[in-house]
Amino acid sequence: MKVARFATEGEDPRYGIVDGEEVVVLRSDPIFAGFDTTGERVALADVRLLAPVIPRSKVVCVGLNYAEHRNDMANVDAPDTPLIFLKPNTAVVGPGDPIQIPPVEGRITHEGELVMVVGRIAKQVKAENWADYVFGYTIGNDVSARDQMFADGQWARAKGYDTFAPIGPWIETELDPTNLEIQTYVDGEPRRHGNTKDLLHKLPELIEYISDVWTLLPGDIIMTGTPSGLGGFVDGQVVDIDIEGIGRLSNPARNRDG
Repeated sequence: MKVARFATEGEDPRYGIVDGEEVVVLRSDPIFAGFDTTGERVALADVRLLAPVIPRSKVVCVGLNYAEHRNDMANVDAPDTPLIFLKPNTAVVGPGDPIQIPPVEGRITHEGELVMVVGRIAKQVKAENWADYVFGYTIGNDVSARDQMFADGQWARAKGYDTFAPIGPWIETELDPTNLEIQTYVDGEPRRHGNTKDLLHKLPELIEYISDVWTLLPGDIIMTGTPSGLGGFVDGQVVDIDIEGIGRLSNPARNRDG
């Protein structure tokens, strides 16, 4: 099912299940409270979709997790183990929200990725039990200030700006993530393309590896890596990311004031 977080005019954010052209309203956050419905239905056209989850502690990202993308980034040494790093939860925005481009030199790049949403506390999880800890999947964009990555020699600033982690449009809870097409567009022009079957470090390995380093909390998200394709975007352009079985995440780019 597709689990959305949404708002209607004058109302606080709520949760619901997308059912065709309607949203079945839930009483609370289903990660914590299950799928108890209120009986209310709202037209999907009348709601504003929000980031489907706001991570309570962290956004975990996996770098260089497709072979062809490693070739794109030939000037970066890739370890044999998963290359993991963090974004702050303040980087998260939802579908339709603008990616705010900071006043820095160099390229701002898109990285369309499959995202796992953690459903329960996970610490030192074995790979064979990985699926027990995943609530569902959404689409993410690991936005990067590419030239800052190389200038700083580390990635925290270049990938951690506010709005640099768009996710959405909802969480798909019933999905086989092993063979999904991923496509990124800028103003309709194809920029990146890949398939999750080509992940170098598969999802079970990622859960095991990451949960050995950090305790994962319900609502944390894991961006699993971007397929090949280079190119940035600028003010006024729109970045669209399609993932088979989930849908489309779309975000406009805007220059940040100051």
